Amino acid sequence: MPTDTLTAKLPANRRSAVVRPRDSRRWAAAGSLGALFAFWWLATHLGWVDTLFLPAPEQLVDTFKRLLAEGYVDASLWQHIGTSLLRVLLALGAAVLTAIPLGILMGLNPLVGAALDPLVEFYRPIPPLAYLPLIVIWFGIGELSKVLLIYLALFAPLLIATAASVRRVDKTRIQAVRCLGANRWQVVRHVILPSALPEVLTGLRIALGVGWSTLVAAELIAANRGLGFMVQSAAQFLATDVVVLGILLIAAIALSFELGLRWLQRRFASWE
Repeated sequence: MPTDTLTAKLPANRRSAVVRPRDSRRWAAAGSLGALFAFWWLATHLGWVDTLFLPAPEQLVDTFKRLLAEGYVDASLWQHIGTSLLRVLLALGAAVLTAIPLGILMGLNPLVGAALDPLVEFYRPIPPLAYLPLIVIWFGIGELSKVLLIYLALFAPLLIATAASVRRVDKTRIQAVRCLGANRWQVVRHVILPSALPEVLTGLRIALGVGWSTLVAAELIAANRGLGFMVQSAAQFLATDVVVLGILLIAAIALSFELGLRWLQRRFASWE
């Protein structure tokens, strides 16, 4: 039964106790953001920080309007946003299609897990900038190199989370459905995937965070469009307003992905 239905059936005093913590968390989040914005406004208007280094909020609004109207370096703002989104989504799709099945295989087969785990753990701690030159040498400076760099950043966290979640599936559930005549595919589909889904989505959230942080590095590879390119190019000319605006746009898009994945967890994995 949905949580909202159960809450509605509680007495009024207990129902308010259930709702109040959620409202308190929202107020706490809004309060922290409001305090940060107030400090930012005061720091720029009272001269605590030179606006050359930290633009005032109204400067960013003007910069946003200017970029919407004029674009930046021969591309509109929407083209920069769309290019970065496409790169991240392509890398995300490739990571989901490869890391999740391979993680399930590693979780189900100890030999496969033992064979692949050292390889994954070897490259996982390496910063993407460290193997960026090697990717350029091997694959050139086209879109493939950019997407591949983001994909490698996404792959390891998602693979590790999937394999770990499969290993933690309750073995009695698997034995129960096998006793009922389920084959291997049915066990994976009806037992392992639903049980592992919460941790897989958590791993996906972590992987996306790493992927967005790798975006700027990926767009260093001879890019002429993208939010990361816009930030790097503006930094060379001390255009701090464009740099901060680009960072905020990346953060806003990443936050949208994060909120969407949280909704998916509540919608499809709320039983865990």
